Amino acid sequence: MKTLLFTKLHEYYDDMVAIRRHFHQHPELSFQEYKTAAYIANYYKQLGIPVRTNVGGNGVVATIHGQQGGKTVALRADFDALPIQDEKDVPYKSTVPGVMHACGHDGHTATLLVLAKALYELREHWSGTIVCIHQHAEEYAPGGAKAMIEDGCLEGVDAIFGTHLWATEPTGVIQYRTGPIMAAADRFQIVIQGSGGHGAEPHKTKDAIVTASQLVLHLQQIVSRRVDPLEPAVVSIGSFVSDNAFNVIADRATLVGTVRTFSEQVRNDIEREIEQIVKGTCIANGCTYEYTYMRGYPPVVNHEEETKFLIATAREIEDVTDVVEIQPHMGGEDFAYYLQHVKGTFFFTGAKAETTTIAYPHHHPKFDFDERAMLIAAKTLGLTAISYMKKDEKQF
Repeated sequence: MKTLLFTKLHEYYDDMVAIRRHFHQHPELSFQEYKTAAYIANYYKQLGIPVRTNVGGNGVVATIHGQQGGKTVALRADFDALPIQDEKDVPYKSTVPGVMHACGHDGHTATLLVLAKALYELREHWSGTIVCIHQHAEEYAPGGAKAMIEDGCLEGVDAIFGTHLWATEPTGVIQYRTGPIMAAADRFQIVIQGSGGHGAEPHKTKDAIVTASQLVLHLQQIVSRRVDPLEPAVVSIGSFVSDNAFNVIADRATLVGTVRTFSEQVRNDIEREIEQIVKGTCIANGCTYEYTYMRGYPPVVNHEEETKFLIATAREIEDVTDVVEIQPHMGGEDFAYYLQHVKGTFFFTGAKAETTTIAYPHHHPKFDFDERAMLIAAKTLGLTAISYMKKDEKQF
């Protein structure tokens, strides 16, 4: 079956590239992926594969049955883009101003579509059921995963696997981790209200910019002085806004930032510590404040047995040059929700070409990846799914 699957995937590789480039040229933002979802659904319909649309929003779920009963394995790919202007000089550059696939979701989608086609054509050679979850809105909380789960995309699923093409790591490398691999990703907003006035008379004002500036520095002490140094944590300010003229002391300033953690206790502590620091700083400066803390995705926590199974499978693939355990990423992913409901694992597939001199990071205007990595991702996901469906859990 392994040889048959890999032969099919190589046969359809050009189609995989063409599909990826189509999506790259026609990106859609989170919760607005109507044409993308329609394309995915139509692809399955043309193949004769049962498909369900509008799952939890714009989600699409296709189901492929083998010839006999067995386990049910889900494979997930996300398909939303980002509000970034594409600055690459390539034929498949985004045609939508200010929107681009800057995180590889176009590649994830093309990978799963072609893998599904190959698996469907070979369905007489394997047993079990494969559920292809095409998820909308991974980039923007509350995301699409939670809503799709609530709409039944995991019903009857025994395990789930997913991968992220990783453009800063060499093509051929599979990166994994047992347990936490990606962080909880939260967002907070602080609005400082002071009392403005003339720039020449600061003593008659309560300067919101000075207060907010002190907060930017004070908040950095949370991780360095109030969190156990053995616990990973990040507090970052990403936006500082106060619109006024050069000779006006601002009465209002807004800070927006993110918190990344793995421990729920640390997550709770930081949420509380931020407000304590904001409250104290505002009292000292005679200002008032509004503080909003928005919980994002929980941490992605891989299951041990499924991760071991992935490792063993990846090492059987000739195109995989190395299988490496990595340190946790502080980035967030709503794949976390799937792993709260069923067993599974999420891993990274290296996608940096050897000829690339600069590997632009994810969410960069010039982001791109080695398209050959899609073939490796398809082989890894496909072989893992087929092998898992026939494994004897008692002997594993």
